[in-house]
Amino acid sequence: QVQLVESGGGSVQPGGSLRLSCAASGSIFGGYTMDWYRQAPGKQREWVGVITREGTTSYGNSVKGRFTISRDNAKNIVYLEMDSLKPEDTAVYYCHGAGSWGQGIQVTVSS
Repeated sequence: QVQLVESGGGSVQPGGSLRLSCAASGSIFGGYTMDWYRQAPGKQREWVGVITREGTTSYGNSVKGRFTISRDNAKNIVYLEMDSLKPEDTAVYYCHGAGSWGQGIQVTVSS
């Protein structure tokens, strides 16, 4: 089973940027579609976006134009670049793929 570990979270002011990484174990990582989700306190988990094994991406309406997903199959890493961050982006972010979830990482956007 693939294991996923997120990193790169933290606190940032509105308008700032952060890049999350999701490192995956397993030599067949490149064959999987990978998603990012997030969950804010008291809210349901929200789909953020997806990247296919070919590198095609799609995003939720709330992040479209501000977030970018990319992947490096040689390094078994998926990235979530978050720009123009807003307080409503505050959440625990999770990567998901190959039937596995990461442990989640906190992102806080506050002045």
